Amino acid sequence: MPRPLGNTSLQILGAIRHPQAYGLELVTRTGLPSGTIYPTLGRLKKRGLIRARWEDQRVAEREGRPRRRYYELTEDGALALATGASRVADLAADLQAESVGGAG
Repeated sequence: MPRPLGNTSLQILGAIRHPQAYGLELVTRTGLPSGTIYPTLGRLKKRGLIRARWEDQRVAEREGRPRRRYYELTEDGALALATGASRVADLAADLQAESVGGAG
């Protein structure tokens, strides 16, 4: 069974889900540094949770910028995101309950 995804991976998957995104856009959406984003994208791709595609060179040339590599969730990635989000929500609820119940 694969290791559960950490918060950074979940944050990146969440930022990719609606819609697809390119690397620098993910830096903006998540607030994470590029030195965190790009290695994590590589690991997520290797696990089959995301796929990547290069945009058409003509589009980039028309807009006067380098080509972008777009990332999107796979079905496994969407499932991993849902599972991870549920795990985080359960943990948050447990912590909240302990905080309220344990203050005394």
